[in-house]
Amino acid sequence: MYADFGTLYGLKQAPRAWFERFSTQLLHMGFQASLADSSLFILHHGTLVVYLLVYVDDIVITGNNPKFLDTLVAQLSQAFELKDLGPLHYFLGLQITRSSKGLFLTQTKYAQDLLLKLQMQSSKPARSPCAPHLRLVPNEGSLLSNPHEYRSLVGSLHYLTFTRPDLSFVVHQVCQFMSFPTDVHLTAAKRILRYITGTLHFGILLQPGPISLFAFSDSDWAGDPFDRRSTTGFIAYLGYNPITWSAKKQDTVSRSSTESEYRALASTAAELC
Repeated sequence: MYADFGTLYGLKQAPRAWFERFSTQLLHMGFQASLADSSLFILHHGTLVVYLLVYVDDIVITGNNPKFLDTLVAQLSQAFELKDLGPLHYFLGLQITRSSKGLFLTQTKYAQDLLLKLQMQSSKPARSPCAPHLRLVPNEGSLLSNPHEYRSLVGSLHYLTFTRPDLSFVVHQVCQFMSFPTDVHLTAAKRILRYITGTLHFGILLQPGPISLFAFSDSDWAGDPFDRRSTTGFIAYLGYNPITWSAKKQDTVSRSSTESEYRALASTAAELC
């Protein structure tokens, strides 16, 4: 269920004051604030489970009792000016499609808008997001005259990784050169866009199944030719569903492949905890 409170107007601190009032109301109704996300509130009473997510003046509500959700919206409407927008289909650039298999999350429209903005909607699709064995380094190529455009592009690509684990590693690479990007780095970023052109409808399928938690991790050893640091990659699943993933350079230099693998394993274990 998706609801909207309308646009918040007033002083700069108005949204904060409103959130404090709204969260107080939820706590009074029996919700508990999540320790992992300050915008998430959970109601757990017997067999009843309700999750409520707040983003500025928009909320997403889900639970295992549809009748109670209708009652909850009615109660909130008495305290706040609220508009029920029905089942969730589009939220913060994420598209949600329901089927008999589950929920399919994509960012197709967001990707299309990005390609249109950069006039690359007709570019030839690339088969992979980066050239094989490509490793970007600083000071390779000529500095860009307008680095702001590169930073804007990379930031937009980073947002796409919310439903595209296949982009995580390559976007991590181009993110490392935000301060002084060159034409070589820009070419690599545009290669990602060409890959997106042919994979616009890629996304994540969330489906019911076992509630077992497991993960896969890996690392390369001294993969960065500039500082010789390794890169950790992991993905965690809840049942059949990928719920978190990362591709990140390790903080220190590993002196063996075993050490780099242990560091990757430690990062994955910390994420699972």
